[in-house]
Amino acid sequence: MVNLVAAQRPLLHGLMKMAGVRPYAVEIEPGTTMNIWVPLETINNPKKGEKPEVVTKPSKPVVVLVHGFAAEGIVTWQFQVGALTKKYSVYVPDLLFFGGSITDKTDRSPTFQAECLAKGLRKLGVEQFTVVGFSYGGMVAFKLAELYPDLVNAMVISGSILAMTCSVSDETMQRLGFSSSTELLLPTSVKGLKALLSVAAYKKLWFPDRLHKDYLEVMFTNRKERSELLEALVVSGKDPTTIPNFPQRIHLLWGANDEIFKQELAQNMKEQLGENSTFESIEKAGHLVHLERPCVYSRCLKRFLASLYADETNK
Repeated sequence: MVNLVAAQRPLLHGLMKMAGVRPYAVEIEPGTTMNIWVPLETINNPKKGEKPEVVTKPSKPVVVLVHGFAAEGIVTWQFQVGALTKKYSVYVPDLLFFGGSITDKTDRSPTFQAECLAKGLRKLGVEQFTVVGFSYGGMVAFKLAELYPDLVNAMVISGSILAMTCSVSDETMQRLGFSSSTELLLPTSVKGLKALLSVAAYKKLWFPDRLHKDYLEVMFTNRKERSELLEALVVSGKDPTTIPNFPQRIHLLWGANDEIFKQELAQNMKEQLGENSTFESIEKAGHLVHLERPCVYSRCLKRFLASLYADETNK
């Protein structure tokens, strides 16, 4: 029987290419390869059977879109890519153990994800960028900005926090009615996937069970490694970790009805991050704000980017 989610992939890939990006496999180091969707104009058009090559650096301000835990890059950001490519060079990575990205290393920390992504982007000729991180991708984005202030000039964070402490993890799971983040984020059944969607979305989403089953098969691969990613995400201690002194502008763009990371948490984080941070919420949207209200989200995102790159994008 045809997997309906897998069958839609060629269509989504085609739409992404029409929007101006295509996949490119970057060898970070032996044993570690990261798949990154890159601007078409930066790579050549190889003959059949040949591997494309990077031929030029990005010509527009660079925006890097980093996905969350329940889907790979272009599935997460399918509505934002086309909205941004006219004025920006858009890069959409698949983090390790998502999409086509893989490693034989044992490190599962957000720091390792950030290090690999930074190396991959540098190999693609990217010298500086704004990173947009959602949920798990937001934690990777914070690590990127902390470790590579020369690379990251600004951040947009949605539905995420600086670090998942034991106290935050325990409180969140207890409030949502799950025993662990693995139970929530790595569902093994249609019932489990429905439960995840029910807490992630503002409005009840209805899909036939067949579609839920097909999504589980396609999007929740590498379960052992992803479970290890979740274990490595939680840092010990009940108190918040030391807040890095970020030099970058940080825009917190939130769903007003986010039940996983409530907007009160984002507002508190804004106070911790200091004067370089701003907060904006989108009404009638939950954790999946970029998918539930894509037009509003893209408009808010473009407004923030325009404030960073006004001179360059108006040329």
